Amino acid sequence: MKNALTIDVEDYFQVAALASVVTRESWSSRESRIERTMARILGLLESRQIRATFFTLGWVAKKFPGVVRDIVSGGHELASHGFDHTPVWAQSPGEFFADILKSRHLLEEVGSVPVFGYRAPSFSIDRRTPWAHGLLAQAGYRYSSSVYPVRHDHYGMPDAPRLARVLDEGVREIPLTTVCAFGRNWPAAGGGFFRLLPYALSSRLIRRVNEREGMPAVFYFHPWELDPAQPRIEGLPGKSRFRHYLNLHRTEKRLARLLGDFEWGRMDEVFCHEA
Repeated sequence: MKNALTIDVEDYFQVAALASVVTRESWSSRESRIERTMARILGLLESRQIRATFFTLGWVAKKFPGVVRDIVSGGHELASHGFDHTPVWAQSPGEFFADILKSRHLLEEVGSVPVFGYRAPSFSIDRRTPWAHGLLAQAGYRYSSSVYPVRHDHYGMPDAPRLARVLDEGVREIPLTTVCAFGRNWPAAGGGFFRLLPYALSSRLIRRVNEREGMPAVFYFHPWELDPAQPRIEGLPGKSRFRHYLNLHRTEKRLARLLGDFEWGRMDEVFCHEA
């Protein structure tokens, strides 16, 4: 079974967990690592003939258009991650609509391809934003991968449906993959949990979704997770420091193993054949 491989294209200093000490105003003055990490990722995927979906910040597309063009030239799907990683729940409906239009138009202009997919920064479509999917439809998006049906202190909607579905608004929501056990949903979609959990457990959870439920999985990671040499941010709370820097030196090796153990494809090919 082919699973969806997705990458959230943001630099190490744009992570929500670091926002308490890293302001958006400082982004342009910080050392960027996105070009070199993206080159490594694209090379890894090309060597294995894997195509993926890249949910890309408009900020990255504006400052590093070559990154976007390399994504497209590699046969990957270009999708939106919003403009500057502002959570959906932190915006008014009008601000959100402006953000998703701005990021989509910018990505399409730079990449010269249509953009139909969206992922909210930090999976921030939740019970506080019942208007979000309707506005995505109005802005021309066909699908969203923005809901994580887990309980987490930064994100999550644990009672949301686990499986992909077309909503009344006409947009398909493709949740991040979870496994239901012991009365709750457990994360099985990558990210920080992929760095925290033993590889054998992460792969077992994906295999369970494929074999027991007959469903493809959605897996995600960030470019900065393959960059243990990234500059260290000072003054972080202990929990944020642990989450961000945990096992960075092991991620690339684990990812290479995962790419070989399962079949992977673009989100639009796996879930949205008509997109």
